[in-house]
Amino acid sequence: MTNELTSKRSRPIEKGTPALGDDVIRKYLAMLPGWERKGNAIAKTFTFKNYHETMAFVNATAWVSHREDHHPDMEVGYNKVTMRYSTHSVGGLSENDFICAAKVNELLDGPRPA
Repeated sequence: MTNELTSKRSRPIEKGTPALGDDVIRKYLAMLPGWERKGNAIAKTFTFKNYHETMAFVNATAWVSHREDHHPDMEVGYNKVTMRYSTHSVGGLSENDFICAAKVNELLDGPRPA
């Protein structure tokens, strides 16, 4: 089963759309184990056994980004990846950031019960 976020798709942001408010951000973060708010972004660091696993994860997240047309900032090291989502056009966070973060979590954890 998928949760509320993974069942959605990212959508184009219309001009003038405001960033999400704190209440919605807290609600969505509660659905995303390991993610935390960092200013106008959400971030999570993923760790792996080796470089091969790290790069496999990066490539899998590239597929999510392509499919959702919403792309994170990433810092990639030998055995870890720090991923940050924000929506520059709203100057903060949009639902798209949380949708993509949920789909990235699902890559490693599998579908979560609703």
